[in-house]
Amino acid sequence: MKKISAKQIWTLLETIKDPEIPAISLIEMGIIRDVSIDGKSVTVIITPTFSGCPALTVMEEEITAKVTEAGAEECHIQRQLNPPWSSDWISDEGRRKLKDFGIAPPHRHDGKIEIVLYQTVNCPHCNSTNTTVKNEFGSTLCRAIYLCNDCHEPFEQFKAL
Repeated sequence: MKKISAKQIWTLLETIKDPEIPAISLIEMGIIRDVSIDGKSVTVIITPTFSGCPALTVMEEEITAKVTEAGAEECHIQRQLNPPWSSDWISDEGRRKLKDFGIAPPHRHDGKIEIVLYQTVNCPHCNSTNTTVKNEFGSTLCRAIYLCNDCHEPFEQFKAL
């Protein structure tokens, strides 16, 4: 194994996109929590958006492939479910990319989720706050479907979790 650093691993992991939102990386989503190297072995700690995430196997396979391509002989993926993933972990850059992709990013809540549930959702297309929820469940469990009453474009919002 060639000598690799945690910084190199982090850089490689930044290239792995969320399988359900290809505009944003797993790091920007806050799913990859930590990286450690012990000799020839690399451990990557991840916290999925929820424990039953259907894309979890794909994420783990992509992480393992990147780490072993970098020269590690072993890659261990450790799932960390406590504390549970929070949409607050999405980076500022990730939030910008979500909006550019056409998904309204979740509001930050610092654990006070009940406050966020009543905030207006800005349209990612025209930034209007004149929006209406059409369905609490979008294409994935973590999204809701909205309609902008100004530009008339439908869009999804990533739910605050």
